[in-house]
Formats: sequence, C-alpha cells, structure tokens
Amino acid sequence: MLNQSAATDRAFHALADPTRRALLARLARGPASVSELAQPMPISLPAVLQHLSVLEASGLVVSEKQGRVRTCRLDPAALTLAETWIAERRREWEARFDRLAGYLAATKESPDV
Repeated sequence: MLNQSAATDRAFHALADPTRRALLARLARGPASVSELAQPMPISLPAVLQHLSVLEASGLVVSEKQGRVRTCRLDPAALTLAETWIAERRREWEARFDRLAGYLAATKESPDV
C-alpha cells in the first residue's frame, strides 16, 4: 500500500505543473521526439528535459532512444492510480451529500427538529 501511495504522489506531483500537463496533452495524440515536444514550448530544451524526467519518474511517460533521437510516449496505465484516487474521493463525497440530502428531507418533513 505504501508503494502505491508513493506512486500516486508522484503522479499527482507530475500532473500539478501546467507545462507537464501540456506535454502529456501533446503525447496523448501520439509519440513524439523530445525536440518535437520542446518546439512549441516557451521554455528551453533543458527545462523540457527536466519536465520529461519528472513525467518519466512518475511513470506517466516512457521514452526510448534510437540513435540520437529520444522518443516519448504516454503510458495511460499510469493514470489509473490518480483516476482511482479521484474516484474514491468522489464516492466518499457523493455518499456524504446523499446523507445530507436525506437529513434535510427528514428535517423538512418534521419541523420540530
């Protein structure tokens, strides 16, 4: 469980930055070389490499090098941890809202409460 928590923390850390989310959005369309990813970014190539390093450490991105070209691709399975965590929180809050709705309905029917 602790390893899963650390992996979830890394995924959310990676997703917290808008530049990394932009890189992920681009990779959602398909694999791309580092230079293709860096071209539209308003930051330097070394900064893009640092962001890609965080994405790789989180497991959201996988890269492979062929010759002098490093190609990156999105690993959608890694998003499952973050998606699962969010779904669990959603279920908790929906249950709370359902209980609140039940309580409010009960108090509306019984004015002495």
